[in-house]
Amino acid sequence: MIINHLTQKMSKPLTYLIIGLFINLNASAAYITQTADTLINDGPYIYFADNGFSAKWIENDIFRERKLSPDNFIEIKNKFRLVFNYNDLKSTSLLKPEYKQCYSDVDSIGIIADIHGEYVTYIKLLQASGIIDKNLNWKFGKGHLVVLGDIFDRGNMVTEVLWHLFGLEKQAAKAGGMVHVLLGNHEFLVLRKELSFINEKYAKAELISSIKYYDQFADNSVLGKWLRSKPVMITIDNTIFVHAGISADVIHRNLNIAQINRQFSENILGKDPKLVNCDEELYFLDEDNGPLWYRGYFTDTTFCESRLDSILDFYGKEHIVVGHTVNKEIKSLFNTKILGADTGIMYKQSPEMIIYKNDSFYKSLITGKRIKL
Repeated sequence: MIINHLTQKMSKPLTYLIIGLFINLNASAAYITQTADTLINDGPYIYFADNGFSAKWIENDIFRERKLSPDNFIEIKNKFRLVFNYNDLKSTSLLKPEYKQCYSDVDSIGIIADIHGEYVTYIKLLQASGIIDKNLNWKFGKGHLVVLGDIFDRGNMVTEVLWHLFGLEKQAAKAGGMVHVLLGNHEFLVLRKELSFINEKYAKAELISSIKYYDQFADNSVLGKWLRSKPVMITIDNTIFVHAGISADVIHRNLNIAQINRQFSENILGKDPKLVNCDEELYFLDEDNGPLWYRGYFTDTTFCESRLDSILDFYGKEHIVVGHTVNKEIKSLFNTKILGADTGIMYKQSPEMIIYKNDSFYKSLITGKRIKL
């Protein structure tokens, strides 16, 4: 009998159980800041309503709601330092998932993983790496930014990160670049109403607003609709990007990227785990050897280069870049065939991201220094 391994998954490794206990006291000039001792501020959450939009937010423990228009959106934009316009909201209603996500002829790529609501560190890394300017706007030209999932949970500024990426995506497109937000296991947890890992701030916000946290990302919300259009896996030139990794079991099932993205989008995202577990293939994709949970590159002592080469050959690529498994620094295995991008931002470890430029991968430090991998 197939059983739900949700609890088992979340218990490995031990570090995965550690909920961030320290609140970042470093003030952000871009948004209302949060500390454990201040009043609750959160939002905005923007919903489709009557051929327009309504916004809901919490300001100093007070729940507020307003119908949006092109005129009053300026006030909301300035209040929360949003980097997009009213018309950008309108295009969200037309979003649909794209399953075959293959991009080519990209000479500059920035990669960041497992932000987990650490907005201040995320902004500093993007600025130091030349992705955004001091006003938080896109400056990466025709480059691509890849976010390897797990924006949600642990930290207390998840909403701020989501809205910044939402706006940055629009700015990048206008400049000829792209922002790719991939879904990680924590996005799937929240969208299936599993809230064990949310920051306590959001639990308090639920009491103030009488709105469940996951309902703020329902498909009638702008962020919810936007997130539901996102993939699990993409390729850019000769590199695969995925949250956790691709195990050999994935290729033994002859699953290509479009098939994987379709299954997650249509049959796993937001679905009851009991229903997912009734289907053998869906259960496999959603468990420890699937793309959202696999850690074998870094934890399986029997994993070898020949096994990796069989995975890369199946997809016709040369590199796999992943997050999910925390390392003290950007991790390169088998001469950059595998790159681990999760450096424990949520644990206040030394934050790093990856830059690909001139056919080489670099470790990009928060100081702005780049080190070739």
